[in-house]
Amino acid sequence: MSRVKKRKEHPLSMRLPETDVAIIDRAAAIRGRSRTDFVREAAVRAAEDVLLETMPIRMSSAGFKAFVEALSQPARPVPEMVELFQRTAPWESGKAEAEK
Repeated sequence: MSRVKKRKEHPLSMRLPETDVAIIDRAAAIRGRSRTDFVREAAVRAAEDVLLETMPIRMSSAGFKAFVEALSQPARPVPEMVELFQRTAPWESGKAEAEK
């Protein structure tokens, strides 16, 4: 009796317009990846995003109470964010023009 091996890989085939393939190939080349690796990674990442958006968050009653308590506190400034928003943007300071 022969053993049947379970396939670890499953083929996936798509028909794409030439312009889509050109864009994918260009992006894959920039990343130093093959078309297959690039498309697989992008598809898996997109699928994970969808699943994470729809996945319920579960926590204990005590955890939920602590979460609500933290959200109920007044907002506190984050010094690094305050400093970041006080900086002048490069396109506003003229530095970008001087570097050309």
